[in-house]
Amino acid sequence: MRSAATIRVQIESALANRFPSALTPAPKIIRPTAPTGIAAIDHLLEGGLPVGAITEIVGPESSGRTSLALSLLAGMTRAGKVTAWIDVSNSLHPETAAEAGVDLTRLIWVRCGGFRNTHEPQRRYSFKLAEKYLAPSAVKNALRGGGFGAHPRTETKGMPDALNGSHDIHALGPRCAEPQTKPRPVQQVFQSSQPSRRTKAKPSVLIRDPRAQIRQALYVTDQLLRVGGFSALVLDIGSIAPEHASQVVMEVWFRLRAAAEQAQACLILLTQHCCAKSSAELLLRLRPARARTDRALFTGMEHHLEVERIRFARNPTNLIPLKKPPESAHSAHWQSRTTWADAL
Repeated sequence: MRSAATIRVQIESALANRFPSALTPAPKIIRPTAPTGIAAIDHLLEGGLPVGAITEIVGPESSGRTSLALSLLAGMTRAGKVTAWIDVSNSLHPETAAEAGVDLTRLIWVRCGGFRNTHEPQRRYSFKLAEKYLAPSAVKNALRGGGFGAHPRTETKGMPDALNGSHDIHALGPRCAEPQTKPRPVQQVFQSSQPSRRTKAKPSVLIRDPRAQIRQALYVTDQLLRVGGFSALVLDIGSIAPEHASQVVMEVWFRLRAAAEQAQACLILLTQHCCAKSSAELLLRLRPARARTDRALFTGMEHHLEVERIRFARNPTNLIPLKKPPESAHSAHWQSRTTWADAL
């Protein structure tokens, strides 16, 4: 009877042309790292963010996602490398990026889904009522009030003379069918998107479709990774609601992971909810930041980061500790200071 090792070798040799190493798992890849510029995070990650992989930074608004990404880009641009920022909702502030140390001459800012250039003019259709429907009808002698007067019951018909002026006509109670004044119909204007030669072209129209914004951002990211030459790309979809960002299928993230590995670029994904799943090499979660004050004056923010998942550990071990590891082994704290904090 043949042994299991012999059968395994026969299966792998038979499937070598179609599936190399079919029964042998791929070796773990320890990727090079790029420092973020924040000492606490670099010490926690043993060097920084992985190169040639996807790093997903998840957190709510004002949790430090943008600050962490700008710190990484600042170090890369100072080293003479080219970076890109794919901005879905036009939320990047160039002045803030320059203040953080980013060389804007080595940063490509792509604003996706923000504007649509429309050179075709728009036609306006006006809906007007004909004059015959607004003018009063002709007087008809056979009808009381000329055909468009008040109701006969609203007329007193000599009632004050019958009462000899001793009683008030309004003391008898309200009159039946009080006349009501009808407002004149307002002219309505309807617009259409069809072009017209008489009207001028309008400026760009703002697009608010989140699905179109994400679709365009993913396409631009894929194209930049295939072109190559970028050391880091930041895909910022943090302002998109999680119900829209989570609709991206896993095949898209797998394709971006393969493209980042081929280009040897750091692909950083900024989101509110985990989207890339297993395609991300590293998953960092940020908690809501805390404000720091000095003498009742705002001086900065205190951020807290946790390593939720890392694909390949740098120092793998089979030993399971008996005690729970301390929180500092999987989390880091750092502070950001304002420009006026140093003057205090």
